[in-house]
Amino acid sequence: MKTVQAEYEARIASGALRDDPVQRAALPSLERVRADVLQAPAAPKKGLFRKAVPVVGPKGLYLWGGVGRGKSMLMDLLYDTVEVPKQRSHFHAFMQWVHGAIAQARKDGVDDAIAPVAAELAGRVRFLAFDEMQISDITDAMIVGRLFEALFEAGVVVVTTSNRVPDDLYKDGLNRQLFLPFIALLKDRMEVHELASDVDYRQSVLEGTPSFFTPNNAAARAEIDAIWTQLSKGGAEPLTLRVKGRDLEIPAFANGVARAKFYDLCGKPLGAADYLALVDAVRVLVLEDIPPLNRSNYNEAKRFVTLIDTLYEGQVRLIASAAAPPEMLYLEGEGVFEFERTASRLREMQGDGWGQN
Repeated sequence: MKTVQAEYEARIASGALRDDPVQRAALPSLERVRADVLQAPAAPKKGLFRKAVPVVGPKGLYLWGGVGRGKSMLMDLLYDTVEVPKQRSHFHAFMQWVHGAIAQARKDGVDDAIAPVAAELAGRVRFLAFDEMQISDITDAMIVGRLFEALFEAGVVVVTTSNRVPDDLYKDGLNRQLFLPFIALLKDRMEVHELASDVDYRQSVLEGTPSFFTPNNAAARAEIDAIWTQLSKGGAEPLTLRVKGRDLEIPAFANGVARAKFYDLCGKPLGAADYLALVDAVRVLVLEDIPPLNRSNYNEAKRFVTLIDTLYEGQVRLIASAAAPPEMLYLEGEGVFEFERTASRLREMQGDGWGQN
């Protein structure tokens, strides 16, 4: 049985990790969770929603900080050393599953559709790990509050990463006052630890690496594949983002990095709300097969401009393959003049320091 500290040391010795004093300062909190989960008795399966049932599980951990600081790596380190029934999910993927399970419960005629979802989870896991917790939808805000309350009462230990301190979750959201009790619950049932490092490891992977590949040929695809393998650690799965009652499908997602083709994001009737949801969910976007832009694909070009503006404002790093350099992408047709700003932004976004603010 290996401790979190021992596993961290082993990965440093193997060269898989670089020693980091800020990450090292988080290890006692991670080890506390590992030991507590191992020693805690399994909670009784009855009374998931009875207010009188006492909380029997140990405190979880809310690990937050800037992008690329190693939050996901540390959570995975803990996950790998926890030896109880467990589950790890990206938060958006988890909420997608929750919505599907609630919909099925309603079809089955269940009055309180959240109750069977919580019961199913609590019946099969004692440890839940979520990557990149972010609440941007009022429906999610209401669901997650009741669901987590039930999981805590059932003794399930939750560990999550986030780019935001708990008090900033669902910030400025509709009817946010209804969400405040959940924030209080999080802070009561989870230790909050900030990973306040100045080092962005995701950026260091990309430092000195070209990020805009043209022409869009086999060599460009090979370069993109190599970068993707580094960033995704060789594993990825589709991600569905819920936007105003619709689903935005991202073909591949891992470790805060999304990969999609131009058509996936600009060839469909998407808008600013979709791209804002994407920026909330990812820190690096790999966008492939940007075609020449002209009057024949004017609508797609407009969406591309909106996408780039949103990525730029959100400080999301862009890795792209295109038919031509930014200044040569849009040479004729309505919108050529306006595209000059987009081309300028595409150039700026290729800098090594982009996305660190």
